[in-house]
Amino acid sequence: MRIALLEDDQDQAVLFIEWLRAAGHTCEHFKSGKIFVRNIKRDSFDALILDWMIPDMDGYEVLGWVREHFDWPIPVVFVTAKDDEDDIVRALEQGADDYIVKPAKQRELVARISAVARRVSPVDEAQTMIDFEPFHIDLAHHEVKKDGQRIDVTQKEYELIVFLFRNIGRVLSRAHILESVWGRNPDINTRTVDTHVSRIRTKLALAAEMGWKLSSIYQHGYRLERLNHV
Repeated sequence: MRIALLEDDQDQAVLFIEWLRAAGHTCEHFKSGKIFVRNIKRDSFDALILDWMIPDMDGYEVLGWVREHFDWPIPVVFVTAKDDEDDIVRALEQGADDYIVKPAKQRELVARISAVARRVSPVDEAQTMIDFEPFHIDLAHHEVKKDGQRIDVTQKEYELIVFLFRNIGRVLSRAHILESVWGRNPDINTRTVDTHVSRIRTKLALAAEMGWKLSSIYQHGYRLERLNHV
């Protein structure tokens, strides 16, 4: 997963990032609530970890902003020293998915993040086929079919198709797509994403009259949508 971390204690942040990366995730760290919000407006993440006691805009305020403005239930986990029962209840009622009282433990943190992400994931990572008529993506054989006919795609086009279909309806930033499909490669830039999206849109005929839309979101990235009227 791609995770955004709000934590003003640098030592704690380094520790959490190390734990998450050891579990195979990537993590972007932000020290300020306002900077955190500004970045999650223009970038996309699979989960958020929030400290509560942040100087300029605390974690509770950030959570309220997220639940008001996000159009999908992104997993949010608090990791904070605030251990009063009333605070825990407030956070959960505001929309937090889980709450960990510091000091956090490595295995517990990773397990709880994974658990809340599984609850909101539209796709089972263990599945071998993604089916959205008329598309059938065979994950075991790396094949994409439309109406039963195999579509010729490159390896990176295939990986991008899988990523988009696993995140139908979500706005995905170019950076998120780039990191998930190409990895953290400094020689690859976001124009690569634009080029591959254009090819996929053409090869799969992702047009409104076909019941699908792969939209460019200004200054952000892309969203694959299945249109309701078809």
